Amino acid sequence: MNLPNKITVSRILLIPIFLIIMLARLDWGTLQIGDVLIPYTHLVGAVIFIFASVTDWVDGYYARKLNLVTNLGKFLDPLADKLLVSAALITLVELEMAPAWIVIIIISREFAVTGLRLVLAGEGEVVAANMLGKIKTWAQIVAISALLLHNIPFEFIGVPFDRIALWVAMIFTIISGWDYFYKNRTALINSK
Repeated sequence: MNLPNKITVSRILLIPIFLIIMLARLDWGTLQIGDVLIPYTHLVGAVIFIFASVTDWVDGYYARKLNLVTNLGKFLDPLADKLLVSAALITLVELEMAPAWIVIIIISREFAVTGLRLVLAGEGEVVAANMLGKIKTWAQIVAISALLLHNIPFEFIGVPFDRIALWVAMIFTIISGWDYFYKNRTALINSK
């Protein structure tokens, strides 16, 4: 268990903390910024989510810089991303802050690509994240962060950035999912 893998595991361990803060109905009060009211639990949840998301870049940076890229890391890193994003999106649906149908599309893609990875792993192949997958992940992180922060600061100028970002994330999610399956179609077809 090297440093990048420990950072990835720490990202996974932050998920239950995020969920408790967001869903336990804790009453820590509300912050008013202009006309926008944001519960402190949402603000703290956003900070935890953003911090956990940044560790995705940190673990990748150290894995490459210190030449510590491992098959475990190639498996755990995207899994941690999927768990974090899925937990946040389901939380946003529960809080009625994101439409369920968009979340279903995003999470379905995540399950499908994870299934592809498992099938290919059974064939001895490890599918690392590609550039489209990384763009998809960051688009999702930006959208979720904007939603958790109640669209601040864009709410002040009347721009629904959080909703636009969620649509962009969904589009990149679909495109990157198609790309994974297309690029690995031969290995998938030839799997036993």
